Amino acid sequence: MKNNSPLFAGTLFAGKSILAFAFGVALATMVLPTAQAQTFSVVHNFTGGSDGGGPLNGFTFDSAGNLYGTTNTGGTFGYGIVFKITTSGVQTVLHNFAGGSDGANPQGSLVRDKTGNLYGATTGGGTSGAGTVFKVTSTGTESILYSFPGNTAGSDPEATLAMDAAGNLYGTTVAGGKYGNGAVFKLTLAKTGKWMESVLYSFAGGTDGAVPVAGVTVSTSGNIFGTTSAGGTYGYGTVFELTRSGTSWTETILHNFANGDDGSIPYAGLIADKSGNLYGAATQGGNGGGGTIFELTPSSGTYTFNVLYSVPGWGISGSFRDLMITATGIIYGTTHCDGNNSAGTVWELTPASGSWNYALLYTFTGGTDGLYSFSNLVMEKGKLYGTTNEGGADNYGVVFEVTP
Repeated sequence: MKNNSPLFAGTLFAGKSILAFAFGVALATMVLPTAQAQTFSVVHNFTGGSDGGGPLNGFTFDSAGNLYGTTNTGGTFGYGIVFKITTSGVQTVLHNFAGGSDGANPQGSLVRDKTGNLYGATTGGGTSGAGTVFKVTSTGTESILYSFPGNTAGSDPEATLAMDAAGNLYGTTVAGGKYGNGAVFKLTLAKTGKWMESVLYSFAGGTDGAVPVAGVTVSTSGNIFGTTSAGGTYGYGTVFELTRSGTSWTETILHNFANGDDGSIPYAGLIADKSGNLYGAATQGGNGGGGTIFELTPSSGTYTFNVLYSVPGWGISGSFRDLMITATGIIYGTTHCDGNNSAGTVWELTPASGSWNYALLYTFTGGTDGLYSFSNLVMEKGKLYGTTNEGGADNYGVVFEVTP
């Protein structure tokens, strides 16, 4: 099952500008270590019609093993859908985004509460066209919790939301905020029944970071951790922590990416293990050229940054979405467009005697099996599930299953 560390609650995703940049980058073909999966199968081929198309994220799931996700396009109106799908491929569309006040083009994954309600964000639509935070019930009824005004309150939320134990929602926007470089926000349900937004931090675009594509991770102590894809000392992004003092929040930079061996341009957020270690991924740089998988270990109030693995490749080819960690410490993820076919991979990183062993579980061909994964992974009954953005029988992406 997907890790749910008691130290941290929730996390999670690629923007319009990010996709344009990523697809414009030429990639070198590299030979990578492989431990090919016992099985790979396509669970569903998106057609771009009523079943949606072009998913930019993966899934959350319920106790029965049903998967819940979104597509960026397709559906009745062409603005994406919220859907449920069984592991055998039976899909149910729960909501079609109409592109107006109900939102448009969701890019992040969904968060599911204890009663089965689903929460997410759209990058477009809403009353000002700057995106929304929405709720969809298990029966498919959508309600808009908040429409971003496109100003200092933030705009264009691309990431998965985080939910704390009290049901408050946290997220990021890639634009807006006080300085126009994005913000971290919190939504709280007031006694009146209305959801109220608070901007916890606005990125100034300098050494404090800019453009937080990923969502945030909230610790049980209330501290907030995340990444920015730009800004910082060297301009290649940061890992940050927000701590609260009274009604104000203070940012601490835990790492500045220098586009060296440490990597650069992290689009993925952070996950935590039971010891409070944080794990993430950079899409570029590292001594392999294709990004890094990294760890931050806490000690006496500070964090030490370590690269666990450098992905071979060139350009924007690493992991775009949050990683997944099991109770035994195995890390799983996808890459966007590295691998022998420059079409993306599914990989695992296994701890072994103080080091980490990287192996490919599957390398996409770019054909009917899928092309370009921007997906997080979830594990259900020992099998991994995710999506590709393109490829498949109709070239609108697939839902895939991999057995490690």
